[in-house]
Amino acid sequence: MTDYRTWERRTPRQRIGRYVLILLGIVAAAISWQLLQINYSYLGTAPVEFMDLINRMYPPNVGYTGEIITPLIETVHIAILGTALAVLLSVPVSLLGAENTTLNRYTFLLGKFIISASRSVNVIIWALVFVIVFGSGALAGTLAVAVRSIGFCSKLIAEAIEEIDPGQVEAITATGANPIEAAIYGIVPQIKPAFIGVATYRWDINVRASTIIGFVGAGGIGVELNTSINIFAWRQVLTILLAILGIVIVSEVVSAYLRRKVR
Repeated sequence: MTDYRTWERRTPRQRIGRYVLILLGIVAAAISWQLLQINYSYLGTAPVEFMDLINRMYPPNVGYTGEIITPLIETVHIAILGTALAVLLSVPVSLLGAENTTLNRYTFLLGKFIISASRSVNVIIWALVFVIVFGSGALAGTLAVAVRSIGFCSKLIAEAIEEIDPGQVEAITATGANPIEAAIYGIVPQIKPAFIGVATYRWDINVRASTIIGFVGAGGIGVELNTSINIFAWRQVLTILLAILGIVIVSEVVSAYLRRKVR
């Protein structure tokens, strides 16, 4: 008698476990939705209110364009300087956070802690902290963008370091090179494409972040946007939003071009 067995990807226990997890996910989503206590009465009037806002914003105040050029330039500067500072500081952090370059278990945990701490706090919160410390302005915004970006850059660079070929580092060390020389000539060439790609991608993200930190007084075009909203100058708001859209599109094009060049 021939024994025909049907191959199944998962065992009955695994299938039951998946169904239980899906059921728990649905229950959790339903509970969360219920706890939000959403007021559905606004859904009926939302389209009317939205169209009313659009009518008040259109057409944009073209004459206001000259007044936002300086804040726009400041926004770009915040993104560039913040990214440069973050990339510079992320190099030692990534070396501590990579298993094959860290000094010991304690420095490895220190590197992971810095990476997690930086990424766990939103850029707006960092901006608030630095506005309190340094006052409102571009300095607070630059530091907020930089500190927020350290964890992102360090994490990706550390992962790139962990994937390098150790043979090249060992070969350079065998010639009598010290650890710094081994890092420069053995590690840097291997992670250079990833390093440039991470820096470019983070700059693209920071351009967007720099447009909103002005809401808490950290400089840039966000200050003008917040002021216009507070005085209900909706035509100015649309002008600023269009300017921000233009900056974001330009940054996206530049970022994509640079990423293609480093492949």
